[in-house]
Amino acid sequence: MHWLTITMIGIAANLDNLGIGMTYGVRKVRVPLVSNAVIALMSMIATCLSMLLGYYLSGLLPAYWGNLIGGLMIIVLGVWGLVGSLRKRSDTIAQIADDKDKNKDQVISWIESISLGFALSVNCIASSLGAGASGVSPWFTALSVGVFSLASIEIGGRLGVRIAHSWVGKYAELLGCLLLIAIGCYEVVV
Repeated sequence: MHWLTITMIGIAANLDNLGIGMTYGVRKVRVPLVSNAVIALMSMIATCLSMLLGYYLSGLLPAYWGNLIGGLMIIVLGVWGLVGSLRKRSDTIAQIADDKDKNKDQVISWIESISLGFALSVNCIASSLGAGASGVSPWFTALSVGVFSLASIEIGGRLGVRIAHSWVGKYAELLGCLLLIAIGCYEVVV
């Protein structure tokens, strides 16, 4: 089993969640456990469905080609995100965070968390498609994404004031892209 890949996808898919958590922490906006769980569940579903699709598509090819194509897809996504991140330095995470607390009560309700979960789960789709094509377990990867989603929003919220202005907060997107490139290289080689 590709435990390293499963763990790394869980981490890479949730670096934006960490950024969202830090943004909310700085603004003293709470994300209750139920809302956090809704976000994690949506990310898990998106991951699992896209991985199953990738796995199905890889069944049409020999195993070597599935690993190669899946790994290359993950690398391309990482490079594409890296180039896009370097081109624009606008604060997209803060923009996402601003849009979600509709009633401005400093709490993300479970209803508000649905749109936030949808926005954050989009990150999971593309990289999970490639991972599914390379034969990584969709069930364990979805579980990894869910666990890291819960943890990253909670940790980000608690440490928001301290971390948001550090290099981790500023470069979370770049780190996620570099991690995707490393995962893709690992899948191509293995």
